[in-house]
Amino acid sequence: MDGENSAVAGVDRERERLPPIYTSSLPAGFGRGPKQPFLGTFISTVNQRRDTAAGRVCPGGMSGIISSTFGFRHGRELPPICSDVRQKHRLSIDTLPPEVKAPFPLDPVIPLRTKTIKEFQDDVERAIHSGDWREVRDFYLTTFDSFIEINAAFKREANGIFNTTEDSGVNAKFVNTVYDALLSTPQDIQKSVLKGIINSLLREWKGPRTKDDLRAYFVLIQSPQYSNTSTYVIYAHLLRQIAALSEADHHFLVHWLKKLSARRFRQLVERLLQFISTRLFPAEPEELPPLNKCSWWIPSATKVLSLFNAANSVSNPPIIPFTDFYNITLEHIDFMEEYRTWQNHGNSNRFSFCQFPFILSTVVKKAIIQKDSEQQMISQARQSLVSKVSRRQRVDMNLLFLNIKVRRAQLLGDSLDELTRKRCDLKKKLRVTFVGEAGLDMGGLTKEWFLLLVRQIFHADYGMFTYMKDSHCHWFSSWKCDNYSEFQLIGTLMGLAVYNSIALDIHFPLFCYRKLLTPPTAPGDQNAVVGMATATLEDLQQIMPELAHGLGELLNYEGNVEEDFYLTFQVFQEEMGVVRSHNLKPGGDKIPVTKLNRKEYVQLYIDFLLNKSICKQFSAFYQGFHSVCASDALMLLRPEEVEMLVCGNPDLDMSALQKAAQYEGFSKSDITIRCFWDVILAFPLELQKKLLHFATGSDRIPVGGMADLNFKISKIDVSTDWLPVSHTCFNQICLPPYRTRKELKHKLTIAISNAEGFGLE
Repeated sequence: MDGENSAVAGVDRERERLPPIYTSSLPAGFGRGPKQPFLGTFISTVNQRRDTAAGRVCPGGMSGIISSTFGFRHGRELPPICSDVRQKHRLSIDTLPPEVKAPFPLDPVIPLRTKTIKEFQDDVERAIHSGDWREVRDFYLTTFDSFIEINAAFKREANGIFNTTEDSGVNAKFVNTVYDALLSTPQDIQKSVLKGIINSLLREWKGPRTKDDLRAYFVLIQSPQYSNTSTYVIYAHLLRQIAALSEADHHFLVHWLKKLSARRFRQLVERLLQFISTRLFPAEPEELPPLNKCSWWIPSATKVLSLFNAANSVSNPPIIPFTDFYNITLEHIDFMEEYRTWQNHGNSNRFSFCQFPFILSTVVKKAIIQKDSEQQMISQARQSLVSKVSRRQRVDMNLLFLNIKVRRAQLLGDSLDELTRKRCDLKKKLRVTFVGEAGLDMGGLTKEWFLLLVRQIFHADYGMFTYMKDSHCHWFSSWKCDNYSEFQLIGTLMGLAVYNSIALDIHFPLFCYRKLLTPPTAPGDQNAVVGMATATLEDLQQIMPELAHGLGELLNYEGNVEEDFYLTFQVFQEEMGVVRSHNLKPGGDKIPVTKLNRKEYVQLYIDFLLNKSICKQFSAFYQGFHSVCASDALMLLRPEEVEMLVCGNPDLDMSALQKAAQYEGFSKSDITIRCFWDVILAFPLELQKKLLHFATGSDRIPVGGMADLNFKISKIDVSTDWLPVSHTCFNQICLPPYRTRKELKHKLTIAISNAEGFGLE
């Protein structure tokens, strides 16, 4: 009994620390009207009450109470929510010793509420016409008074058991109807709802969570009132309680969230992103508590946002594009400090946005990779310099660069020899020289080298890659050989392109980039298996759509699979004109495909085509890429983002280029400039790509868009008989003062159609 009395006494002491629950009406103006100091008064009263009871000061207002409940010293030390939210066994009361069983109450009986959507809508209509809101006010006051009442109003069956991830038991249409009507009600009703939410959060924070508690959180997170900064304190505490739920509870919430409509889902994501942005850069700082007293706001909101991201990821197709989770505000923070924190502390209790990479835009990730690359470049160059000085050798500035010298006629062989010989210098700044040409590489020759090399490697006659006409992409040839160095070369080229911020015209399917991130950092063992990503029928659809369609028909066939298809677990593949057979499993040529084992056959066939048949080729390709891009920053990337970094954006928007263009010697209104843009905007896509290649050395758009090109049009005072000139190192095109549209189009077309090489060979 002593143990039980002690436990009860402890509960009583905790109750004495709770702040008072306000029953009087809130001050006028706490809504969308003029802001009044209600929240400041509320938090101050909480502090005074707690300090009196506890005899000590804990900064953070109500956050101190909730913080002590969940055992966190600091809000930024909340544990990260992993993307692979797993089911965790809840502690059962039956496993507890007898002396501590008594304090746990039974699940409360939910009162019966019979209000229907139609009745509620009729009440609102009558209130709008009569001005008498008493019926509606009573409904809102009762509904949001506690978690029990929220369940009573919105649970489809008051005391029904809904304990599955597939069904929350919540009447979603009724929730939407009630919230849609809320913002059009009088201010006193809206303030009463907020007051009820405050009371609910204060009452419900002790003890283990039930599914009814989760339902209440699921309903409360959808409230439209949190768009106003005056409600951010309440919103923050709701987010903190949700973030502190168990992993098993998060698992349920993830699957319930994915059942929301796309419009509602997007609204909630945007509200969370806005909350994070406003806390980072408040328009009026005095509206929010000091950052040092609510530093847990951003971690809590980010963790809850990760639940929405997980819900989006497990939905097929995704509810919203993954780019809708980007917070562009984070482009203006010290993201390298976030990256270093993450590198040093990983997924520990030290919060960093890098723990939640879905929120970081491709622009931020590219900048992190570039800065990380620059630091590695500087480190590599410094080591070379120190080594020379320590041996008292003459210092040559060329040792600071990865110098590649190639002949145009022997481009592929020379490039392979140079990269193999200078493998230790791959992380230095790249500089290319074409033998016999007088060009000094300030960036333009490097772009051209990449362009010509990629064009040659992917040519059908070379045989390294097969062009899939149906899917318009390249895939690895499965022919076997003794040396896969060419595949390592193309991987190295892709790594160098990312490392040196060059966009390549490469057409790999998305699955290739997923393989490239399997694993995202290269293992220390050179013989370790890499690139063996789990392949699905959807992945095969990206590469071989006709075959994927046929396998799909096999899976859905209703007849006799064995007799009608007459297949075995053996497949045939053409390699360099020779058809070879491969068993998908031991003795596969003697195992017929039946209705019972056809799923296994399809999965083994897909895995053979996309993984096993090209294992050595892709391994060399993987090692080449990661020999350059050996950075923890790759762990932040999705396959789609790796593709964007490697290939840039293929969608040309010449109107955006026109808006971002800079002029030297011309103005926007000059006749030459007006004619130039008239011609460019009317060009077909192929000529627009040629213009971009002529001016910048690449026909791809960088991750940051046209504005990142720093495209410049300069005037040269020469005869109009001259052709336009470009400086690809500086993304600059130089035009004589052409006076007519016809003349400019003729000269420009000639120039961009014959734009290969530097000077005379």
